[in-house]
Amino acid sequence: QVQLVESGGGLVQPGESLRLSCAASGIIFSSFPMAWYRQAPGKQRELVAVITTGGMPNYADSVKGRFTISRDNAKNTVYLLMNSLKPEDTAVYYCNAHNMAAGLNYWGQGTQVTVSS
Repeated sequence: QVQLVESGGGLVQPGESLRLSCAASGIIFSSFPMAWYRQAPGKQRELVAVITTGGMPNYADSVKGRFTISRDNAKNTVYLLMNSLKPEDTAVYYCNAHNMAAGLNYWGQGTQVTVSS
């Protein structure tokens, strides 16, 4: 059974940092590009950051320079370090594992991030 379990969300003030984690099980983690998406109330889910199987990251313009995605294949875990958080970063953050070639796409349950003073 495939599971993606996110953790690390919470309530922080503007300018503070959080690190999200997503622990994967039931998949060959190293063969999956991994991504973080987010969905704010009343808005569509949007891609925040993606990391290839080789460790190359890519970011949405809105988070470039503030967020860092990384992966630890030995721990089957992907991380999202979020610095200089803004109120507009408030959303539910979802972990995604998508192997397009194999036709496999999995989601975590989401973790709430709230940035507010």
